[in-house]
Amino acid sequence: MITMPNRPALSNLPVQDAVNTLRTSLRGEVIQPEDDRYDDLRALYNGMIDKHPALIVRCTDVADVQAALAFATEHGLRLAIRGGGHNGGGLGSVDGGLVIDLSAMHSVRVDPGARTVRVEGGATWGQVDHATHAFGLAVPSGIISTTGVGGLTLGGGLGHLTRKYGLTIDSLLEADVVLADGQLVTASEQEHSDLFWAIRGGGGNFGIVTSFLFRAHPVDTIVGGPTLWTLEQAPQVMRWYREFIVNAPEDLNGFFAFLTVPPAPPFPEHLHLQKMCGVVWCYTGPQDRAEEVFAPIREFGPPALHGVHDMPYPALQSAFDGLYPPGHQWYWRADFVKELTDEAIAAHVEHARTLPTMHSTMHLYPVNGAAHRVGQQDTAWSYRDATWGEVIVGVDPDPANAGTIRDWCVNYWEAVHPYSMGGAYVNMMMDEGQDRVRAAYRDNHDRLRQVKGRYDPRNVFSVNQNIRAD
Repeated sequence: MITMPNRPALSNLPVQDAVNTLRTSLRGEVIQPEDDRYDDLRALYNGMIDKHPALIVRCTDVADVQAALAFATEHGLRLAIRGGGHNGGGLGSVDGGLVIDLSAMHSVRVDPGARTVRVEGGATWGQVDHATHAFGLAVPSGIISTTGVGGLTLGGGLGHLTRKYGLTIDSLLEADVVLADGQLVTASEQEHSDLFWAIRGGGGNFGIVTSFLFRAHPVDTIVGGPTLWTLEQAPQVMRWYREFIVNAPEDLNGFFAFLTVPPAPPFPEHLHLQKMCGVVWCYTGPQDRAEEVFAPIREFGPPALHGVHDMPYPALQSAFDGLYPPGHQWYWRADFVKELTDEAIAAHVEHARTLPTMHSTMHLYPVNGAAHRVGQQDTAWSYRDATWGEVIVGVDPDPANAGTIRDWCVNYWEAVHPYSMGGAYVNMMMDEGQDRVRAAYRDNHDRLRQVKGRYDPRNVFSVNQNIRAD
């Protein structure tokens, strides 16, 4: 048999008869390296990560998930779980192993009377927003609508609604989980409460979530968009922002960013490709108060652009989708931040001046308001006392620039890390080792290890920001 370079040979797979038996037992598909669609289906959102699984199982229901899990266990294949595929470190795939691809399991069912929404594990937030917006509702999520519901939720969920409604996990009511032994359980405050605690921030370490039940919140037309200032104003803007956002009404969320202005509408031509700083706002309060809330923002600086206007919430959620399509090169570093000191601001501005590509950026996501009203040990997500989640990303479409964006990102992170709280949001980490995983969970790590030992003692679910029982 002729095999393609860098692809798992059939001899490295379980015997073909077993693969054929698996195929006939599924409603979904089994994709092997010799299949025409293999390269398309193994491709990850982060083009810097290039993995070659032995099998991709595209599941359509829980029975498919259970069959694929049993197959991987029986044949000693490492297992990766893929939802939306956005994971920065490419942890939705695995070289030589089996990928359970949930993307065909994407149904979303809204109960407008109860204000709940049932979401399958392979859905994206754009699919959720489409369904909930019809009823004037939303679930707190991130800032890019192509992000998978599963990965973002299991890591915590920071985004436009954090100050108003908390993290995504703060709206999670229950989850259906396939455990390492193939059993399907429901995790909630009433059933398997230890598992429910762990999956709210502990990632995919404990099982495969096939559906989520969320509480939805009244969100319809919002007032949002960016306010931009020149890079020369950045020190003053950051000092103003660090005071303003923690005292602003909780109806107002705004994440700070360094950016290079894209050369396209709606940005005016005279700002195209300029390095700038800004805040992307999302106001969910009464429309008749918006002018009052935004008045000090319009007046500070003054800004070079105040691009804030009424829009449907899904429009803000999808505003960055076109700028960050699948396949770009990404390199991530992140931390939680308690105080944005003058010294930290100086380090930030120094590295912002050398943004290496148009897509590279740094964001500070507020972690206050409603997110602070959940106890530090009430969920696995341990940084309830943080003020911001900070992420630095080097991004570019061209693989030739991978080294440049990585070096910039690492150098930037090393300069500002001493001003951090020591750990990072797991959804914004690469594959950085056990010390960084422990730092992400702090005092909650020991309890997570205990839950891991109860539900996955053999570490079947290891391709993630891994928590080990031993």
